[in-house]
Amino acid sequence: MSKSEQKLADVTGKFTQVVRDGRKLSDTNWSNGRIVLSNKRLVIVGNEGKETIPLSKIQSIRGRYDVNQTIAKVSNYISINYGPNVHLVSMEEVDAFELQMQKAILDGEIVLIKHPAVKGGVVQDTSWCKARTKIDTGVANFAVENGTFVQIEVDDVGTVESDERTVRSNERPVIEAEHTEDGSSVQTYISGSSQNCAILKSVLDRGAEKNASQIDLSGKEEEVLMAIYSGVSPFEVPEFLDIDTDEVEEIYERLIELDVLEEVRVRREVALKPRGRNIASEAMNSK
Repeated sequence: MSKSEQKLADVTGKFTQVVRDGRKLSDTNWSNGRIVLSNKRLVIVGNEGKETIPLSKIQSIRGRYDVNQTIAKVSNYISINYGPNVHLVSMEEVDAFELQMQKAILDGEIVLIKHPAVKGGVVQDTSWCKARTKIDTGVANFAVENGTFVQIEVDDVGTVESDERTVRSNERPVIEAEHTEDGSSVQTYISGSSQNCAILKSVLDRGAEKNASQIDLSGKEEEVLMAIYSGVSPFEVPEFLDIDTDEVEEIYERLIELDVLEEVRVRREVALKPRGRNIASEAMNSK
């Protein structure tokens, strides 16, 4: 190991390869051994030898890849995609290990950021700026060249989308992350290398998956969410929608139970949670 290389983790665990040279391996099984992570590479050591994966070659870090029942029985693993290959690694503190990998790849990386690109559903006249990335538990931080600081809390992320956009006259990969800032729904756009965008998306996807909007709501419940999403005060919703106050209170209670709203204070101020913002946005787009 060179002087510039630092060991970040050395753990015992399980591992297997489920895609080799683009071919899915459905008959694969778990092997036991050591999993070593440095700031430059991931090394998997087992009875059959050693596999070295340079961090610069990792294209994405994802969740489950259940190719058979033997693989599916293990709950705590992550899949590592590099080139036409996919390896799975599992250990006791898999979330902490994944965070270490994300930090090893992303910390200190320079990306371009547009913040806020959209605020309250309105596109902002914001320029792309360089920013330095730092990942911590549950949060992605960006120190912007203009002296500002953008922080995206993973649990606050409503949606994350990938796209190709023209950024400074070039077509580049872009992540579009919806979250809140000072109580308002905003979208932050982030652009960088394909690897940086893919790993950042895996960081932010944790919140988006948790806050997915797959809930059956009544028409009135959606109207209440859209009103709050549009900036109507929770106190003014009954008059705004011409709905009885007691009925609106009942709707608030149900939406709080569904983790769509959070109660700010009793009688009755509420704020949209990420899932609620998703539902309101989708409902407004369908009108």
